[in-house]
Formats: sequence, structure tokens, C-alpha cells
Amino acid sequence: MRISSLAIAVPLLLLTVSCRQDMQDQPKYKPLGANRFFADGRDARPIPAGTIARDELNDTDSFHTGEANGTFLDTIPLKVDSKLLHRGQERFDIYCSPCHGRTGDGNGMVAQRGVKIPADFHTDRLREVPPGYIYKVIKNGYGAMGDYGDQIPVNDRWAIVAYVRALQLSRDATLDEVPPDQRSQLSEERQPQPGAAR
Repeated sequence: MRISSLAIAVPLLLLTVSCRQDMQDQPKYKPLGANRFFADGRDARPIPAGTIARDELNDTDSFHTGEANGTFLDTIPLKVDSKLLHRGQERFDIYCSPCHGRTGDGNGMVAQRGVKIPADFHTDRLREVPPGYIYKVIKNGYGAMGDYGDQIPVNDRWAIVAYVRALQLSRDATLDEVPPDQRSQLSEERQPQPGAAR
């Protein structure tokens, strides 16, 4: 009986000795906490002069805000090429299409599930807003739409803006607006493939 009691008591004693309150009450500094170690009595230390937050190099210029002198930028401040548009399409499909739909008509899966219907990019109002406005809505949100400033990097926001503009242009584009050297390619894509179901 003594041996079995001892076999239980020794491990329990070891467990209680090894547990310390430091696991629960860890010594740490809290942003607005008091601290007697520093002369100013604060936990938070002053930020050294010249410190730049990571990925926030210059977030007050027009490239990062979508505005210049209080007005929205009326041009996209990046070279708009096929690479930028492909990146914009990829990011749009990930972040925007669940609500706005793949064509930007506001009929995404979220809207189909009964949540508030988001904006249709093909309305006259949204066709006429400057690119800086669309950028700012992506960054800061608008109405029921949350902000994507933390999820989508600056260049990708502009890529999405470029892709939204491409979606808007493509909706009502005519064959006359397609460069002559690319019209034949469109005609070939419209032709039914041999053996394809009609």
C-alpha cells in the first residue's frame, strides 16, 4: 500500500513543482502599460526618428491614396499592359468576384445567397467615376463593402482598377473598336470547333 501511494505522490509532487506562474503571468510590455524601469514610466518606447513601417514607405502620396490635391486621380499611375490586366483579373477573381460577379455585374455568389446586392460596375455612374475613386473604395471600403487595404497590396489595387476598366469597356465594345490585326482572332474564336456540340 505504501509503495502505490508513493508511486502516485512522487509524480504529483514533480508536476506541482514544475508548474510556475510565469506561464500564466508572463513578463511582458504592454503598449499603454506602466513600467518603473524607464524614466518616463511607460512600457511603450518612443519610435526612433526616421523609422519607416514595413510596406508603408510613403502612404500619403497619390499612388497610395488615389488622390492628388483633394481630387481623385483620373489616370492609372502604372503602365497598363497585358501583364497588369492579367494580374488584375487574377486578383479581381479572388477578392471581388464573390460579390461583384466575374463580369462585374453585381451578381456574384454572395448576392445569389441573398446578401445585399453589390454595385454593378456597368452602370453609368461607375463608368464615369475616375480610377482613383475605384482605388480608394478598394482600399477603404464603401457602404456594406469592407476595406481591402490590408489584404491587397498597392500595385494589385491598381491592377484591379485597370481590370475593372477593361470589364467596363468590354461590355459595350464593338468590332470596330478592336484593332484590325486582332479581329481575325475574334472571328476564329467564335467559329464552332469541328465535332463540338451545337
